[in-house]
Amino acid sequence: MTPTQASNLETLGNKLGTAALTTLIRLCPEIRTASDEVREAACAAMRAKSGEAVDELLEDGKACPWMAETIFASAVMTLVNAGIKVLRNT
Repeated sequence: MTPTQASNLETLGNKLGTAALTTLIRLCPEIRTASDEVREAACAAMRAKSGEAVDELLEDGKACPWMAETIFASAVMTLVNAGIKVLRNT
């Protein structure tokens, strides 16, 4: 992987994480009143799912580049779903 590719992947990861956290807060406002432990558990679940989500995003993006926005949104929702499962099961 070249330095440029690594930088692009880092930028993608940061944008994906920001979009996922923003979406989680909008869909699950109870996160604002959750304990620090519950919030951290939700974030940990999202981080655990992130590698798989990024791999799928890259694979699908190569196969269907014209669907990049939809594929990105799907990756965001994959992460959000992991966080919501934790929030709603505690």
